[in-house]
Amino acid sequence: MTGTVGRIRAWFRRWLVAAEGDRGSAVVEFLGVTVVLLVPLVYLVVVTAAVQAATFAVDGAAREAARAVVTADPDDAGPRAAAAVAIALEDQGLDPALAAGALTVRCEPDCLSPGTTLTVEVALDVALPGVPGFVRDAVPLAVPVSATITAPVDDYRSRERP
Repeated sequence: MTGTVGRIRAWFRRWLVAAEGDRGSAVVEFLGVTVVLLVPLVYLVVVTAAVQAATFAVDGAAREAARAVVTADPDDAGPRAAAAVAIALEDQGLDPALAAGALTVRCEPDCLSPGTTLTVEVALDVALPGVPGFVRDAVPLAVPVSATITAPVDDYRSRERP
């Protein structure tokens, strides 16, 4: 029995001596794991937040642009829709100057005739945050986001200006 206990003690001493060479490696391992796992995870959260904000922006922009066109005077429909899109984009932290290029309004045959249905689409390309400009020039790194809303023009709408 003493032979077995002695062998276990000797093995344990050798193990302790070998483990003394590992002092300080936990900090290095923690930093390595942090860089490999935590940094990509944080970047994924940032990208997801940017895409989600753009999704909220285009959805609200399409809805409000459709309302603006349906309720507008014939001369004011385009500027009101563009203003509604600009406000919705700015609310989510996006550049309101993108509003003019993002908005598409389709209707048959006249957008403001009673009983007509109009379709408003707002489409944006969300650039990935933190990517340098020279990389974006070489490889297109953007997520397309769009929303389409169909709205009816009121059947009892007057064609004349009030």
